[in-house]
Amino acid sequence: MHKFRKVATALMTVLAAVCVPAVASADSALTWQDCGDGMRCGQLGVPADWTRPRDGERITLGLAMLPAVDQARKKGTLLVNLGGPAPQIGAFRAGRAAFADLAQQFDVVVFDPRGFGRSSGISCPVPAPHTEAWAYPDRASYKAYTVKNRRFGQECTAAAGPLAGHVNSWQTAHDMDAIRAALDEPKLIYFGTSYGTVLGQAYAELFPDRVGRMYLDSVRDHTNRSVLGGLLPRARALESNLHRFASWCQDEKTCALHGRDVVTLWDELIAKASEQPIPAPGAGQEVSVNASFIVSRAWFGLEPQWPRLADALAQASQGDASLLAQPIPTPPSDFSRIALCADFPYPTAYGRLKVAEAQLRRVAPRVGWRYVWVMANQCGGLPPVKNFAPHPIKAAGLPPILISNGAYDDNTPPNEGRRVAAQLPGARYLPAAGGHSLYVSGQSCVRRYVNHYLFTGQLPAVGSTCSSS
Repeated sequence: MHKFRKVATALMTVLAAVCVPAVASADSALTWQDCGDGMRCGQLGVPADWTRPRDGERITLGLAMLPAVDQARKKGTLLVNLGGPAPQIGAFRAGRAAFADLAQQFDVVVFDPRGFGRSSGISCPVPAPHTEAWAYPDRASYKAYTVKNRRFGQECTAAAGPLAGHVNSWQTAHDMDAIRAALDEPKLIYFGTSYGTVLGQAYAELFPDRVGRMYLDSVRDHTNRSVLGGLLPRARALESNLHRFASWCQDEKTCALHGRDVVTLWDELIAKASEQPIPAPGAGQEVSVNASFIVSRAWFGLEPQWPRLADALAQASQGDASLLAQPIPTPPSDFSRIALCADFPYPTAYGRLKVAEAQLRRVAPRVGWRYVWVMANQCGGLPPVKNFAPHPIKAAGLPPILISNGAYDDNTPPNEGRRVAAQLPGARYLPAAGGHSLYVSGQSCVRRYVNHYLFTGQLPAVGSTCSSS
């Protein structure tokens, strides 16, 4: 690990040395055309590799804009990333109503990141492997998965052309600055959610003097080099959400497990499935699920899914795991895992993962321990790539930035937002009740504070909280 940190530090030093203003190498002309739903779409040419901005190959970024309703009082352009790594234009089109308030006085712009969607894309010839149960019960099943993932990574990288090795948050932050310049904005006003906060952190570090206002929602901490240090809070939060689910079932008469000891039922179900997989006839005649599968499927942090999860667990406790075994949607882009693992290199040796699992089981023995396998499923077996690994941020001269994470979010728990806020001069952390993606999910208190901040530049008062959703 010490050797890995030296390599990562050296790479970041090289990248910093070659950082150049984006405006010098991007196509300055940006024209827009109507593309439906009140939106306008455009394209922008940028270098495929920002370490060679003038003499390397070029790619195209696809953009979309929701023009400000009140153009006479327009406050500028708001660049948005809703998370991923994933295409943005389609997701924004489907959820643009969440930005109706901000679109009153901002042109709201999204772009498909390099490699995705309407930008110069990467079409992987081999689909990424997906497993229904990624909390692996044994070494053999994990190794079989990593062999498939390695082949996927090799084939996808070979097909990436000029983008091979050049898809990470360092490169994308430079794309963002090129977009800012093409929009003729002296400062970037940015709204990032989930993985979009990683892009925000990179931009704040690389271009602190070009940040206007920045709101980071459900922050994924890109400053923490400790893998275990990042996993433990997620594991604890997920374990806590199991108990929140149990309390909800105790109080909610419509819960299929109302009147039962949910935690004890969970323990008994896992013990039963560990001894013998539970049949799931509704998912197929020969289908059954083991304990690892059940742990993989129990997303206790998603409150809107609690009624269905209660139904599934109640049915499974009676010997029918059909609801738990229903297929889940695959990620929107196979290539997303390569981009993710470039920003968050992850140890993937089975023995090391099992040691980490044992450490997580000490604090989260029922379900939280599964977090050790989430990134292993993404990164296990992938060939090495040029990465922009987590590291502390140094960004002098930043304006005040607003940051908020949901108190019940086990995907990006609150400590991640607090850590990042502590490293950004003048940033303010807004504690909030809720889960992932606070603003877009409709947390009304957070929305009021964010709207006011982005419109005026004024942060919430010190000590402000959003104690209810």
